[in-house]
Amino acid sequence: MQNRTKMRRLKVFVLCLMAFCILLLRHHYQVLYNRLGVRDLQAASAKFKALRYFWTLTTSTNLSEPRGYQHNQNGRWTGHGNEDQRGDEPAAPTDQDTVTFTLPDPTGPSGELHKRSFLLRDDATQFFVRTKSGATCFREGTDMAFLKVGERVQQTGVGWHKILHFPQEEMKRDQGQSSLGKSLANCTCRPGWHGPHCGIPTMIQHSNLPSKWRLMPRKVPRRVINAININHEFDLLHARFHELADAVDVFLVCESNFTAYGSPKPLHFLHFLLNGTYNYMRHKILYIFLDHFPKGGQQNGWIADDYLRTFLSYDGMSRVKGVRPDDVFLINDADEIPAREGILFLKLYDGWTEPVSIHMRKSLYGFFWKQPGTLDILSACTVAMLFSVYNRDGISLRRREYFTMPGFRAYEKKNGQILLKWSIGSPIHYAGWHCSWCFSPEGIYYKLISAQNGDFPRWGDYAEKRDLNYIKNLIRTGGWFDGSVGQYPHTEHKEHMYAPKYMLNNPQRYKYMLENPYAKKH
Repeated sequence: MQNRTKMRRLKVFVLCLMAFCILLLRHHYQVLYNRLGVRDLQAASAKFKALRYFWTLTTSTNLSEPRGYQHNQNGRWTGHGNEDQRGDEPAAPTDQDTVTFTLPDPTGPSGELHKRSFLLRDDATQFFVRTKSGATCFREGTDMAFLKVGERVQQTGVGWHKILHFPQEEMKRDQGQSSLGKSLANCTCRPGWHGPHCGIPTMIQHSNLPSKWRLMPRKVPRRVINAININHEFDLLHARFHELADAVDVFLVCESNFTAYGSPKPLHFLHFLLNGTYNYMRHKILYIFLDHFPKGGQQNGWIADDYLRTFLSYDGMSRVKGVRPDDVFLINDADEIPAREGILFLKLYDGWTEPVSIHMRKSLYGFFWKQPGTLDILSACTVAMLFSVYNRDGISLRRREYFTMPGFRAYEKKNGQILLKWSIGSPIHYAGWHCSWCFSPEGIYYKLISAQNGDFPRWGDYAEKRDLNYIKNLIRTGGWFDGSVGQYPHTEHKEHMYAPKYMLNNPQRYKYMLENPYAKKH
């Protein structure tokens, strides 16, 4: 009897030990990948595949046709290339303001703007050039003086400016989308560009991407879908459009007639869209209208905050037609502007893993108050992963660990590769800009009263914090609403990645963000 009891205890101990080992293996899954080359071991070793059985979930998801995936070829809508006009932020409203909103007349020239579809087309821009020696070189990253090409090389940047004003012509797509193949000869790279094709920007070269050795340019570029919610960040929106003009194929811009707090508000972005302010980019804008406030959002502000991004991705992706599983979905807050080079890399290269986060330079009130560290937040994945793992929910991409999602293991198994989060850029190689509270004093006032009821203390509830003179002093000193003053390193306009290029090229328009407007003159 005593021996049986000992055997039972031994069996329980062995089972517990096995369970502990399995959990330990799952916990160190990513470390194994980085240090031991798990991807290669998985492909070469049947024993490792057997080992991998212990942490593979038994769910099934169709990768080639994600949930809700459609190929409905509905018409694309376009605008005209008028000159850029500024959409200034709204003046600070008073508590007695009456808020109204109107959608376009369905029978008018704009029709039901918030119900239209967008047809994705292939980008016909010739990003790469083939040399006589057999090399395939990225135009922008290659020193053309060292090339002997059999065709006239297009001047760098011409295609980019054309994109700002005219829709892309549909290209006769090569059905095969395999990579261009390894070059027999290397290209001569300009400063800031790397790799045999000179298409790897420094922010990728110095990233933690574990599969740099597999990177190859594509025959047909991916299409990039950038989803954002907009309140009154209109100057930042202009900078985004110009920064990502040739990298993004469609911007999903969501606007609500409610603030994040639940108060009614006008549709400012719709007004600017209809009056021609954004005509230079209108052919790439899909307007998303959120006409309701989520239940429970006023009591718990995080419900409202999350729902904005959920609705944006659900409604927006349902109206984007012709999407392919390997297209890129990129979601940002309005004050987060990714650098063009990093997003263009995702568009033009095969071999990177997912999901993708972006190291962004952090600043407060303007780019003159640079904060320590970077904002590194999950922002991008393929459309297949968005549908199969995140169930089309953009907020899950930003806030949930992908390996906790129900469809993760099935997607990984179906895709034949191990998923591993990586970041564009590094803590010292910025890949974008996060400019928090970057408004005029009136714009900061508007943000205070619009803020959701969840990120406490809610400074907009205090009358003294809404005083414009108090806000001006915060901008002058770099202080925060709790009375603290941060320690900021010295910055200059000439430093690398100080601000988006469009802002630097338009210093008068963006002077209040580039220079401290209330700093004391010596």
